[in-house]
This record gives sequence, C-alpha cells and structure tokens, in this order.
Amino acid sequence: MRILQIVPSISLVYGGPSQMVLGLSTALTAQNIDVTILTTDSNGDIGQAPLDVPLDRPVIQNGYQIRYFHCSPFRRYKFSLKLLQWLNQHAAEFDLAHIHALFSPVTTIAATVANYNKIPYILRPLGTLDPADLRKKKQLKKIYVSLLEKRNIANAAALHFTSIEEAKVSERFGLSTTDLVIPLGVNPPEQEQAKKQLINYLKSQGIDIQNPMILFMSRIEPKKGLDLLLPALEKLLAAGRKFQFILAGANPQDPNYEAKIQEKIATSPLAKCTKITGFVTGEIKSSLLQVADLFVLPSYYENFGIAVAEAMVAGTPVVISDQVHICEDIANAKAGWVSSCEIGNMADLIELALENQEERKQRGLNAKQLARKNYSWEAIAKQTIQAYQNIIASR
Repeated sequence: MRILQIVPSISLVYGGPSQMVLGLSTALTAQNIDVTILTTDSNGDIGQAPLDVPLDRPVIQNGYQIRYFHCSPFRRYKFSLKLLQWLNQHAAEFDLAHIHALFSPVTTIAATVANYNKIPYILRPLGTLDPADLRKKKQLKKIYVSLLEKRNIANAAALHFTSIEEAKVSERFGLSTTDLVIPLGVNPPEQEQAKKQLINYLKSQGIDIQNPMILFMSRIEPKKGLDLLLPALEKLLAAGRKFQFILAGANPQDPNYEAKIQEKIATSPLAKCTKITGFVTGEIKSSLLQVADLFVLPSYYENFGIAVAEAMVAGTPVVISDQVHICEDIANAKAGWVSSCEIGNMADLIELALENQEERKQRGLNAKQLARKNYSWEAIAKQTIQAYQNIIASR
C-alpha cells in the first residue's frame, strides 16, 4: 500500500497539528506501509527563513520519504506550485492521499488534483470546520467554501476527525460525508527520570522550580484561553495560594498578541511567580511535562489538544476547558479536571488540584494509563490502516 501524506508544513512553529504527520508516518512505516510526505519549506508566515532542507531529492526519515517543495508564489499561505505539479505527475503511483488541512491553498488544490487523477483522498480538517473557527474571516471563508472547499469535501472518501466531539460540531455545508474518528498519537518521554534530576536539569537551563508548578504549553493565541487563565491565577494568588507558573509557547504568526500577553503578565502580580520560556522542544519540553504538577489548557475550542495528551502520557494531571474535545475521555478516566470557560470555575478547579497532592498523583497515573491505551501511535496506525484498506477496496 502506497500512501501520500500532504500537509502545508511540518515546521515546529506550526505546532502539533502539523508535526502529527511525522508521528503518524513513523507508525505507519512500522506496519510496513510505504509512506511519502509532500510538504513545503515554510517556516513561519512572516520574517522567518525557509526550512533548510534539500528541495531536489527525497529525504529518508524513519523509513518514509519526505519531499519538500519551495513556497512560491504566496509564501505566506504555504503555497507551492511545484508541489502540485509533482503531485499531478505522480499521483497514479499511489493508492490514497491523506490530506491535512482545509482552507489552505496548497491542500485545497491538492485535493482537486487527487480527484482529477482518480486517487481517493481523506481530508483532516484540523478543527477548521468547528463553527467557532468558521467565524474567523467569515465572509472570505464563505466564498472559499462555495468556490473550492465544498466540492473537495463532497469528493473526499472520508473526513478524518480526531475526536467524537469534533465530528459532532463540525460543519458539512449540507453534504453527507463518511466520517472517521481516529485520535492523534503521542510518544511517552524517552527517559523517565526521577523528578529531582529533572528539576536540577531545568535549573541548569534557567528554570528554577520553587513551588508547585502549573504548566501552560501551547501556541500563544486568543483561542487558547489565556484571558481566562491569567485572571484565574491572579485570583489564586490573592487568596494566598503559592505556585510557579510556566508559560511555554510562542506565536511567530502573531508576535503582537504574544507580546501583549507578556506585557500583561509583567504588569500583574503574576510577574513574581511566572517564568516565560518561549517555544520549547526536546529535553526541556519533556522535562517540563514530567516535572509539572498540573497542566492547564482553557481553550475556547480545540478539536483534540495534542499538548494535553503529551502531558498525560508524561503522567501529569490536567485542567482543561470543556471545549477541548477530549474532555469527556479525561472526565470519565478521572485523568484531570474539566472546567467551563469561566474564570471562577477555572480558579476553583486549579485550587482544588493544588491543595490535594494525593489526588493529583492518582489522576496523573490515570492520565498516563488513558494516554498509553487510547493515544499510542501503534494503536492509531492500525485504525488508520484499516480505514485506508476499506477506502481502497471500495474504490
């Protein structure tokens, strides 16, 4: 079985949804699936140099191929004419295309090219069909849907949602679709070290943990609910609660919003107990996830929440909003606490978690068990392969 994975970019700056393609491709290759990723060298919309990658030959990584294409024209929109030309020339060599992202010109036209070449394709919306997301640039998206995306959805072999709730709320524009609900995967920490060792390592990196640690690790953007979280934490401080808040993340696409959040913290009582790390990866990221006493993500909408799953597989309990679409799994497994998108409720649940160390520990164990069972790449690869086989057989 020869599978194409098509995604606008796999740069770290675009976060988990893009990086997920690498994890999936590794897991599929381990199950003897021939995988080729088509992507661009995009590395941030504004002011970032393109990825330093070879553009004239495939890159072999973990047994699969990656083919990078230069963003040209329309670099800001992660568009590559050469990618689409290559796809048109080689589509017939593949059994199926798994296309990641809607409302992105390169994947929109890739779906059209796949359909023209009679190769079945799956679309993964990445939350873009959520009504909350459709309200952003509403008029432009209406035109985009009418001219392009509605036809692509109609011709898709399936839509890939990462949670039942995402499938429930997503708009189909009056179309009848075949839906696949397959979650994203996470890898457990490569080295699970003693907490004291991890704290010493973080201290050597300038992150000194003095009190129970609350970790936010995600893109710094409005939908993530920092306007709920920061006042909730201020409320806890005013009540005398001691903690260390770590804000880990960045937003190269909207540096003004990131600067606004940093300024808000600097002029708040939170300044004395907050460490802003910027974007983290590798050993620092792994250590923060394992050391954290509590992981928080109060998003206004989140089709899956890969950062939440990463925290859980590291054994860290979570406090999330009820708009993170894996909240039902977390509530049922008692892997954390689920709040409404309301400051008081968020503050109450964080305080409840902080004041009960034994309950935190138990929910952390529950979180790790849930993540290893439901979000292991091996299990997800098997579900995905079965979906691929069913689609190919039906065509």
